[in-house]
Amino acid sequence: MTASRTLLLAAALTLGQAGALTVIKIATIGPLSGPQSFIGTQQRDGARMAVNEYKAQFKKLGFDLQLVPYDDQADPATGTAVARKIAADRSFLAVVGAVNSGVSIPVSLALRPARLAMVTSSSTANEFTDRGLSNVNRIVPRDDAQGPAGADFLAGTLKAKSVYIINDRTAYGAGLAGEVAKRLTARGVKVITNEGTEEKSDFSSLIAKIKLRRPDAIYFGGIYSQAGVFLKQLREAGLTLPMVGGDGFDASELAKIAGKSADNVYYTTIAAPVESQPATKAFGQRFKAAYKADAQPYAVSAYDAGRVVAQGVLNAVKAAGNKLPSRAQVEGAIRRGSYGAGLLSGPVQFNSAGDRKAAKLYVIRVSGGKATLSTTVTVKPPKP
Repeated sequence: MTASRTLLLAAALTLGQAGALTVIKIATIGPLSGPQSFIGTQQRDGARMAVNEYKAQFKKLGFDLQLVPYDDQADPATGTAVARKIAADRSFLAVVGAVNSGVSIPVSLALRPARLAMVTSSSTANEFTDRGLSNVNRIVPRDDAQGPAGADFLAGTLKAKSVYIINDRTAYGAGLAGEVAKRLTARGVKVITNEGTEEKSDFSSLIAKIKLRRPDAIYFGGIYSQAGVFLKQLREAGLTLPMVGGDGFDASELAKIAGKSADNVYYTTIAAPVESQPATKAFGQRFKAAYKADAQPYAVSAYDAGRVVAQGVLNAVKAAGNKLPSRAQVEGAIRRGSYGAGLLSGPVQFNSAGDRKAAKLYVIRVSGGKATLSTTVTVKPPKP
């Protein structure tokens, strides 16, 4: 046999082997365009890194593991349409996402008939898991854990006696603000109001009301893109009182939007700053090498969600005798799994509702535009 024929045969065998691989897809759903695209891009790339690390294990079993990102524009209708498209493609076995609670809730309903499991790395609304759907899971604390933690920080550390609460009227922001108000009231702190606003650019009338009421602190249940503009205008109006928020503040873009006004700000979040711990710092270095961008906490939590999903699918493959599992088998495997190896946030197990049995919350301080870790709190969900 000539050398050229040998090479041709080897190439044909290689192509035949590659062609024999069965494709398994994992989707991400998040905002890749619009004001929240920074978070969505971090989620996509964190999950992609996790899935890429599992490719070799799947290939040995005859599978080509792929991650396919989808843009929901942080819009429930768009997210639902995306979910239906994913459900129609039988090669998809699981989803990482969505990012926003207001999108994750309808998306989960669209995926439910197809038995497509989803693991969100950021949706905190109680309603997401309270409905008892078998396909929903999250690796982050609920609003009824994060809200009280923020309220306790306001009442305990900041010693606030009166708080003006603002929410963005989304499932996430309103839910979180409601939990804060409930806990503050229970602790004897005066809640001046819990006001919803969809304003994005001119907060002058809201700031005028805050001036009149003279609260000790502000709590803002919302996302950095809106809160950053509000914070900048608040400081320009001469109000230097502390402002506290939830994980929606957790993006370097908050300081970029607010500029020098990003001071005396605190927020609870689902992941520690990337540079604060050896494991996340090493992850940040790998992330930057891969994507030419600095990793943010949303990338850390999405990486963990991606590993949980990939391992859950792998568990289902092995339980099916190394054959392609059904979506229902993957759904059950993800919910029942016990995850630890390689996770940046510690071991993960889900209760019967899909909530993480134990999770950490981090309180972050922003001073001079720089975010630093203030304290860490371990929280557990209520019994389902």
